[in-house]
Amino acid sequence: MIEFDGPTPPDRPLNLPGKVELRRDADEAIDALAAHLYMQALACTRSFGDFHLALSGGSTPLPLYRRLMYDPAYRDLPWKRTHLWIVDERCVPFDDPQSNFGMIRDLIVSHSDIPSQQVHPIPAMDAEPDRVYEQTLRDMLEWREKGHDRLDFVLLGMGTDGHTASLFPNSPALNASDCLMYLNTGPAVTPPDRVTMTFELINASRMIAVLVLGENKRQPLKSVMNGQDSVEDLPILGIQPLAGELHWYLDWNTCPTDID
Repeated sequence: MIEFDGPTPPDRPLNLPGKVELRRDADEAIDALAAHLYMQALACTRSFGDFHLALSGGSTPLPLYRRLMYDPAYRDLPWKRTHLWIVDERCVPFDDPQSNFGMIRDLIVSHSDIPSQQVHPIPAMDAEPDRVYEQTLRDMLEWREKGHDRLDFVLLGMGTDGHTASLFPNSPALNASDCLMYLNTGPAVTPPDRVTMTFELINASRMIAVLVLGENKRQPLKSVMNGQDSVEDLPILGIQPLAGELHWYLDWNTCPTDID
């Protein structure tokens, strides 16, 4: 009989949309995500000549970003053929500690051979950062054949309130239509104001990866599994790929112990 030290796996399947990549601990979950990102990068560069990768900020993906830089298994990641996008950004300068791009720049851009012209930070301090970034996205993606003009891999997280990207509960961006980016403001947005990818852009992507780790994410994950909330109350429910894949990367510690 196997005895587990610490959290144990759930005793039934997790009722989540898409595919669930459940691992014993956070380190193994990050390993699985890194491997899938690597395989997707190689497949896309073979098929299309480049790889369009969108990364999120926050503390949860930090170990993943470090892993991609120091682990020999990912030494051949095709950074020279990668376009790096930012899922969302706070309206602060890049040298502000709150800047998502500032963190990603320091961890990845500065330590890889990705060409500078293929690094696309959100110009969050511009007058119309959402429109500027949307035009950049369209300009870069239109070089691809119709139907393949979309992001190849989008990494998301989930907050304790069920938000993802900067799509906060009851915030204006949840109802954005006919746009790829949105300047999300107002009392429902955790300050400062945010520029975020919209559901339209995210859901059109080839692969969406949601990394959710830690005990503090159990309750929102349980709410997702119950499926009784609205997108307004639990924005992560708005992640519904149109013609792509959705993968959840979880550890046992994140899983609810009282699954309904």
